[in-house]
Amino acid sequence: MECDKLNGMVELRLLMRRIVECVPNFSEGRRKHVIDAIVARAKETPGVKVLDVLYDGYYNRMVLTFAGEPEAVRAAAMATAEEAIKHINMEEHKGQHPRIGAVDVVP
Repeated sequence: MECDKLNGMVELRLLMRRIVECVPNFSEGRRKHVIDAIVARAKETPGVKVLDVLYDGYYNRMVLTFAGEPEAVRAAAMATAEEAIKHINMEEHKGQHPRIGAVDVVP
């Protein structure tokens, strides 16, 4: 029994080492259809779990948190960035938060 517990803990630790989190910031916090489209791209990515979505109209900003295995997270980061770039025009963007582009940071 003790050996089974130990094996389970080792398997859990190995699994946890392969999971990464990504928290990209997007220059959109007002248009719900755009927010939903970006989030949908993360949710559609196999192996990725969306953990949180925060958005604010005043700052016109969204922060999306998702996790999974590294390759799946990379794919979701690229897919969400592509979706954001398709919908967000920085020449028309207004908001209180400093911004660089449709996708500002991808930590």
